Amino acid sequence: MTPSYPPPVYVTYLNRLDIEALALTDDEILAAIEGSLAMQGRGETVVEPRMHLEPKAGADGHFNVLRGWIGGAIDAAGVKVVGDFVDNYKQGRPSEYGVLTLFDPRTGAPKAILDASGLTDMRTGAVTAIGAKYLARKRAHVLGHIGARGTAYWNVRLLDHLFDFQEIRVHSRRPESRNAFGELLTRHLGKQVTVTEDWESCVTGADIVVEASRLSRPEPMLRTEWIKPGALVVPYGTMSAVELSLTDIMTKLVVDDWGQCKTGKFGSLRAHVEAGKLSERTLHAELGQIVAGLKPGRESGAETILFWHRGLSLSDIALGHAMLEKAARLGVGQRLRFA
Repeated sequence: MTPSYPPPVYVTYLNRLDIEALALTDDEILAAIEGSLAMQGRGETVVEPRMHLEPKAGADGHFNVLRGWIGGAIDAAGVKVVGDFVDNYKQGRPSEYGVLTLFDPRTGAPKAILDASGLTDMRTGAVTAIGAKYLARKRAHVLGHIGARGTAYWNVRLLDHLFDFQEIRVHSRRPESRNAFGELLTRHLGKQVTVTEDWESCVTGADIVVEASRLSRPEPMLRTEWIKPGALVVPYGTMSAVELSLTDIMTKLVVDDWGQCKTGKFGSLRAHVEAGKLSERTLHAELGQIVAGLKPGRESGAETILFWHRGLSLSDIALGHAMLEKAARLGVGQRLRFA
């Protein structure tokens, strides 16, 4: 009798060079993320709160494990593991390395493996930008951005793609990083970017404030009094850099996923959750509900709004799917036999 074997399983593998070769446009990135947010708002997804692994290896860092599922045309479950190691710059390395794995949600068979380092930066910037699309003033002219890590570039690039700012200010802790960041943005955006010497001059009077700092411990570096009435504030550092009073001046509080924002030890508004300042009662909406048209976004120029995003597995899956589709069209990547 001839033995029977299960059907073969192949996975598509995209490494960092493959993803760079795809040259996704700003509009392609934004469309993938906005579509996934709308699906989340309509209940067509599953999001599991992220988990953390903290090795006792003597390094200042941890791993984030994000899990989710998206239905519809994407039809995939996904798990991303991304390391977040603050001191990697001392070795000339990025602070984050990541891997995204996609699976068939009916059989569990693996479908794809992607380098998720650059993907994480892109999707984070896209969530920031889509949040601003719905929550910032339509005529937002001034951006104040704290932080120069990998996600910072895509924050500024995609926000400027939507708003075409008259003024962009950036700041980070180390002069060499902030100066290089400002020069890079000036070249790529084709407009002058101002590098500031301190937090206050970066964010005071800005229409959109993004806080993507790299603190080793919580410290209130962003003062509530610096926030302009009617501004959108987007804090998402792993360690909180905001004052407890920040939520007191907000008209609306919006998050990407309340299930993961209300739990865990990390996050810029962790103290606000623990103090009851951000709760089911005070939360206005998840961004997906706003994108899907189920709840209102900004309703007037006078509203001062806070948007906290911790990072969605759905964004990783959706952008990974978009990358795989484009890779198939361009003949990029490798097909590996798994089983």
